[in-house]
Amino acid sequence: MAELKTKPSERSLESFLRGVEDAERREDCHTILKLMKKITRQEPKVWGDSIVGFGTYHYKYESGREGDWFVTGFSPRKQNLTIYIMPGLDAHKDALKKLGKHKAGRGCLYIKRLADIDQSVLSEMIKTSVAKMKSSAGS
Repeated sequence: MAELKTKPSERSLESFLRGVEDAERREDCHTILKLMKKITRQEPKVWGDSIVGFGTYHYKYESGREGDWFVTGFSPRKQNLTIYIMPGLDAHKDALKKLGKHKAGRGCLYIKRLADIDQSVLSEMIKTSVAKMKSSAGS
């Protein structure tokens, strides 16, 4: 079975964030960093080349594939700021209606800038997802 390439690295978080070219996106990253740090009470790690993750949990699929992943995190992608909501967004349908301008995947929120959304709604979504991950994964 192939080894998962995205895992915690020794890369400096500060140098990673300094590398975010767009000043507004870089500032948004610092805001989300503070928010996630406060919610998770975990120190962030750079995962792979482009994700800031908080905490870890172990997963195992019926297929036998297993590994470790972060509880929540974000990535300053070129097009969007990606927010990872690990248990998925299905439980957040009402919150998504109140969030503001975004796109959603299965477990990812794609946001152009924090100014486009209600940050208190985002904060509640992250709190809820972290609590669910901690209770279901025992982390």
